Amino acid sequence: MRAGRLLSLLLLLQNRGRMTAAELAAELEVSVRTVYRDVEALGAAGVPVYGEAGHAGGYALLDGYRTRLTGLTAPEAEALFLAGLPGPAAELGLGSVLAAAELKLQAALPPELGEQGRRIRERFLLDAPGWYREADEVPYLPTVADAVWRRRALRVRYRRWQAPQEVERRIEPYGIVLKAGRWYTVAGGGDEPRTYRIGQILFLEQLDEHFTPPTGFDLAQHWREHSTRLQERLWQGEAEIRVSLLGVDRLEGFAAKAVVEGVRRGTVERDGWRRAVIPVESLEHAELQLLRLGPEVEVIAPPALRDRIAATIGSMARLYA
Repeated sequence: MRAGRLLSLLLLLQNRGRMTAAELAAELEVSVRTVYRDVEALGAAGVPVYGEAGHAGGYALLDGYRTRLTGLTAPEAEALFLAGLPGPAAELGLGSVLAAAELKLQAALPPELGEQGRRIRERFLLDAPGWYREADEVPYLPTVADAVWRRRALRVRYRRWQAPQEVERRIEPYGIVLKAGRWYTVAGGGDEPRTYRIGQILFLEQLDEHFTPPTGFDLAQHWREHSTRLQERLWQGEAEIRVSLLGVDRLEGFAAKAVVEGVRRGTVERDGWRRAVIPVESLEHAELQLLRLGPEVEVIAPPALRDRIAATIGSMARLYA
């Protein structure tokens, strides 16, 4: 543990230049006395670190003492800094590891590339979750990640949407995917790999059983194919609607791409409204989505959807009468 702290201290001095003992202690979360001992240990190991007393004093490395990472271009360095997602890394239990890795990268880069990396961090932020939706609570994510890494089977109690809502299963987690702010694990244990939302795991136990994924299993390819199949199964029917220009603008803010494209293919009527046929998941889902447009949309067909929306609007009118 001390060796890691000594390396972090060295990298801080390489990366930031002169720092006081108090500043180093705050960064390393140790006492000032511990910093004094660590600096002495670095000096004894041959690291050219020196200290100066006074108001502008502190510890620093002799000029030129720096490890350089050769062969890395400016765009490559920028991509590496953009690739860091501190939020997801922290959820995986790797927040401190990511911070240490970035510190090492900054220390190893030539000064001009290190400065570009700092500008990237100041000006770009990657925020995975979607708007207006709380991120999943994923207390079991680090355990699932550990099982993925060590190829250990899990016994889970899982909440799903269909009955029975709670099930117990033995799964073999092949990999983890972060999609739109939600964590999933692709796991075996049956005839074919299944996808489990980690936030829906109610309890898990890591078993003393190792597993081997199927030969040739590719997580990225499997996820692409799974997403394609899911999209194909998503749309269960169609609806014909009339929507105003304002309704079109609002629809583009929340509707699925297939719905928006259906509206764009529609025809413009004399009053400026657009008549179109759009795909729908179910009558219930379509009702909830179209009610968000208020008076800016009219359902023409199917009659069952039109009747549902009319009944809901009637109930709301009576409530507010």
